[in-house]
Amino acid sequence: MPDLKVRRVTVSSAAAPIATLGIDFGTTNTVMALSLPGQEAQVVTLQGPAGGLSGFRSALGFQIIPAADGSAPERIISAGPWAVETYLEDPLDTRFIQSFKNFAASAAFSETVIDGRRYRFEDLLAVFMEQVRQHAGEALQNLPPRVIVGRPVTFAGGNPNEPLALERYQAAFTQLGFGDIRYAYEPVGAAFYFARSLEKAATVLVADFGGGTSDFSIIRFEPTLDGLRSTPLGRAGVGIAGDAFDYRIIDNLVSPELGKGTTYTAMGKTLPVPQRYFTAFAKWEQLALLRASRDMKDIRGLVRNADEPEKMERLVEVLDENYGYALYQSVSALKIALSSQDEAEFVFAQGDVDIRHTVSRDTFEGWIAPELAQIEGAVDLALERAGMAPEGIDRVFLTGGTSFVPAVRRMFVDRFSEERIESGSEFESIASGLALIGQETDLDMWSETQNAA
Repeated sequence: MPDLKVRRVTVSSAAAPIATLGIDFGTTNTVMALSLPGQEAQVVTLQGPAGGLSGFRSALGFQIIPAADGSAPERIISAGPWAVETYLEDPLDTRFIQSFKNFAASAAFSETVIDGRRYRFEDLLAVFMEQVRQHAGEALQNLPPRVIVGRPVTFAGGNPNEPLALERYQAAFTQLGFGDIRYAYEPVGAAFYFARSLEKAATVLVADFGGGTSDFSIIRFEPTLDGLRSTPLGRAGVGIAGDAFDYRIIDNLVSPELGKGTTYTAMGKTLPVPQRYFTAFAKWEQLALLRASRDMKDIRGLVRNADEPEKMERLVEVLDENYGYALYQSVSALKIALSSQDEAEFVFAQGDVDIRHTVSRDTFEGWIAPELAQIEGAVDLALERAGMAPEGIDRVFLTGGTSFVPAVRRMFVDRFSEERIESGSEFESIASGLALIGQETDLDMWSETQNAA
């Protein structure tokens, strides 16, 4: 049984007498918090391979182990960091799925087949959350009567179907056995967490940056004798965030060293190396799928016919040796370094592949300029919907890992000034706030059921 630890957040005195679980199901990580009547909200620490953690990677691993006697193969399901470990140890016999939140609102995604069994999105979510529950041990041995699930302002995808996403969420959490299931915008959850520190009335803009979405909400908070009164004013979101920044780094630093933009010769003609080989780098777990695809034979053939064969040799090694996870660790290290330094060294050294580049912060910001423009547009839209100018915002609360990127923070400093900006508990504020919403007397003001959505 894991050693459970909690972080504490004060609950409003106006709490309704019902235990609530807040779930921040994120593209990259999932965090949960519990609130109890008259007590404090608790961020649940789950058990991982290296000990307790509050952020549980939103990933599933289906390991298929063939039986020696020819009987049905054994299927072992893992989640979070356990799924990552399983995949790295046995990538060919493990179906690894992460960031599947990105498909919640996609009508094009109906199901996936794993070892002959069909899994819809809601099935994947239910399986994942059941794994999370098991790693929570005693904290979730008995389900609380109410769950409030975070949802983005704008779901990821080119043409997101919001009602479909909420139907799928509802089906998943119903499978898990929850009775009172409600949904609240993720930045609103963060706002409730932040509002507990307010000492006077304030209009607050909450910017929540996840792995796949960036969401913004504007809320007016006013202390009263009966507690904190809150009024929603405007919201907006965009289906891009930190994952897009990662891909920009790979596309500019790594892919050209693996053959992107080069040519090969076939039947006397000079042809470009297909771009589709490099789009797989948008998600590191897709590289194993590329290795197992028909394209791999063609990629090996390009080593003989490429005008720069050493680059194609690197690509083959990256795929054969399953370097994807190590690559994304190098990308993360660069992003972190550029958050505090004007210049940093990108280092990806695995086997015979050694890619090193010095990257300035200005260069990185140039790569992510299109994403920054979309984020900026969503902030403007939230202000427009609230009928406010930047001067009307008293406080800005930044949450989520991408809020550490200097260009992102500068966007808010330039608009609202440094003294109005705050941050903290970047990875836990949403779950804590969702749990706190569960203690509000007017739940319909801040959350909704699937039928009302």
